[in-house]
Amino acid sequence: MAFAPQVKIPATYIRGGTSKGVFFRLADLPASCQVPGEARDKLFMRVIGSPDAYAAHIDGMGGATSSTSKCVILSKSSVPDHDVDYLYGQVSIDKPFVDWSGNCGNLSTAAGSFAIHAGLVDPSRIPENGTAVVRIWQANIQKTIIAHVPVTNGQVQETGDFELDGVTFPAAEIVLEFMDPSDDGDEGGSMFPTGNLVDDLDVPGVGTFKATMITAGIPTVFVNAAEIGYTGTELREQINTDPEALKRFEAIRVAGALRMGLIKAPEEALTRQHTPKIAFVAPPTAYKASSGKAIEPGDVDLLVRALSMGKLHHAMMGTCAVAIGTAAAIPGTLVNLAAGGGEREAVRFGHPSGTLRVGAQAKLVNGQWTVTKAIMSRSSRILMEGWVRVPGDAF
Repeated sequence: MAFAPQVKIPATYIRGGTSKGVFFRLADLPASCQVPGEARDKLFMRVIGSPDAYAAHIDGMGGATSSTSKCVILSKSSVPDHDVDYLYGQVSIDKPFVDWSGNCGNLSTAAGSFAIHAGLVDPSRIPENGTAVVRIWQANIQKTIIAHVPVTNGQVQETGDFELDGVTFPAAEIVLEFMDPSDDGDEGGSMFPTGNLVDDLDVPGVGTFKATMITAGIPTVFVNAAEIGYTGTELREQINTDPEALKRFEAIRVAGALRMGLIKAPEEALTRQHTPKIAFVAPPTAYKASSGKAIEPGDVDLLVRALSMGKLHHAMMGTCAVAIGTAAAIPGTLVNLAAGGGEREAVRFGHPSGTLRVGAQAKLVNGQWTVTKAIMSRSSRILMEGWVRVPGDAF
């Protein structure tokens, strides 16, 4: 029996924020994978090593977590006044599908730097020394992201002294601006799909909880930690080793997705694992981060824990940080109340790996809350570049 040989595809493996992903230029993909569809999904699953019944990704580039099971495609932008189009695929670990329903805020950092590395930004826009402003069109959610990428001697500067909790080593700081990150009406109709800052969310078989459901950065369901039996100081092992807790969180997520109009029936949530996110908030309390670092109440405005792809995230998703910053800026949301209430343009929150600061500019216009942009700092670094190899009959 003849077996198809492996094919090699140019690729770059990059850490962006607290995530890692395999990056491709659109033009480098096999012809059948340059358009959305089954071939592209199959290729990305094989690159990552999914679906994997062992949940280990031994036979692929993935790391068997939601933070490391990601693929990205970049190309010169099809949208005026933008440098690149950035398309993100969240690869399921144990199921055969790729979720294209949202963005990855962490890898948005790497999208800016990779755009320069890959020759997708006009050289005239890249200073010899200084900051390159890369205008990114986020194709999944049809939004603009502006990355401020440091450049030294005409090349992306990746080393530096910027420290990001959840990442072991320092690197160069990249500032991200998420422009107009709230929903534009495609799915939820407004930044608050239910029309309320806080709702009573009925979760069949679990209970009824106060919830803030927002579409800024990424659709997110916020609940109070105390209402679901937590303190907001939990680390991922405490949640991820508890199957019953994960089931309850998924039930809350599904109920939120239905109320937000993201799905029409509960079973649709199985193929929409990436969105919405589910997060729980609490007022500041002392705890030890996963690194052993002591976080004191005075270090943060509130505590937030969030789940991604069915598991508690080891730090915080970048898009969820945008949702946190936006909700914190709007008086009366659960996030704002956990932070002490009132008006604010920035918030520092505690997560399992430490703390993160995110800013947002929100305002009330004709009775509707809008947010013009959210800002946060991240870093990125190329880990490996060359080719990935996959069996030729895999896609």
